[in-house]
Amino acid sequence: MVGPVVGVLSLQGDVAEHLRVLRTLGVTAVTVRRAPELDAVDALVLPGGESTTMITLARTFGLLEPLRDRLRAGMPAFGTCAGMILLADRVEDGAPGQETLGGLDVTVRRNAFGRQVDSCETDVAFAGLEDRFHAVLIRAPWVEGKAAVDVDVLARVDGGPAAGRIVAVRQGRLLATAFHPEVTGDDRVHRWFVDELVRPATAS
Repeated sequence: MVGPVVGVLSLQGDVAEHLRVLRTLGVTAVTVRRAPELDAVDALVLPGGESTTMITLARTFGLLEPLRDRLRAGMPAFGTCAGMILLADRVEDGAPGQETLGGLDVTVRRNAFGRQVDSCETDVAFAGLEDRFHAVLIRAPWVEGKAAVDVDVLARVDGGPAAGRIVAVRQGRLLATAFHPEVTGDDRVHRWFVDELVRPATAS
């Protein structure tokens, strides 16, 4: 397989689903659970799951600080649902003492759709995609309030109790969605990540 090497953080969550999508896009997709595996990838997907469990396991596997170092160094990364929480600098309604990896200058509200409105599925307009994307939001976070000036808002919920809530953002080489594109059978968000963030970074 030619192309960039994209890892999927494989501590917990929707690992197999992301690997399956990535492998259709002309990249080498591998699991990442240890620091040497992280060293071998060009980019990383942080899947849905349970954000506090992922942080605990990352520390247990000696991966927490290496992850933070690679993100600070500019590694492209894509976080979905819990992965969005991991990439955020700040968390509302988090567990006591909850930590993140950081990198995105946003505040996310943990379990926003589970605690405040029903989990849902809805079609959203995603910047850069011609047609709307079917967003699966299951106990998902959202970006609380306004995003920072240098954060691009890529998608918002259009209607219902969560109307206007931000559910996809990009800052530099980091992409995050509150929804789960890996379960929809639609590879366009993963393709956007690979084409817009991963390939340019590995070509430079």
